[in-house]
Amino acid sequence: GMRKEKTVDFHIKWAWHSISRMYNAHAARFDMTMATSYVLLNIDSENGTPATKIAPVLGMEPRSLVRMLKNLEERGLIRREVHETDKRFVHIMLTEEGRRKREMAREGVISFNNMIREKIPLDKLVIFLDVIKEINHIVEEENQKLKASEGVEDL
Repeated sequence: GMRKEKTVDFHIKWAWHSISRMYNAHAARFDMTMATSYVLLNIDSENGTPATKIAPVLGMEPRSLVRMLKNLEERGLIRREVHETDKRFVHIMLTEEGRRKREMAREGVISFNNMIREKIPLDKLVIFLDVIKEINHIVEEENQKLKASEGVEDL
């Protein structure tokens, strides 16, 4: 049979766990987590970002994002700006402190990527990124199919 060390998902999961541990250790030094850092990194430093745009980019459930934004707001890292005329439209802005923490998170991401680029030849990295994108594409298509067939069975 297939040993878990041979499965594609095992290696993706293992790599992601290792990276998560490293990012969380980095984030903990400035009182953050990897998850909250990612949220800050996906808010435009200058102009802010519409709340609805953040969850899809991070592949998060809107519910979990709402909790996280509440937490970031309580900690004074973001503020919400509600549209004057359309109250449903909420824009997330970084505070000064939020910008500072975002910059620290950004440095962590950059140093990880630089470290990988130093140790893995570019030609190999290019192939890896191609393959991982392709895997992502295949899985996305499969998910779309599954979603579509769920709809059919409901009829």
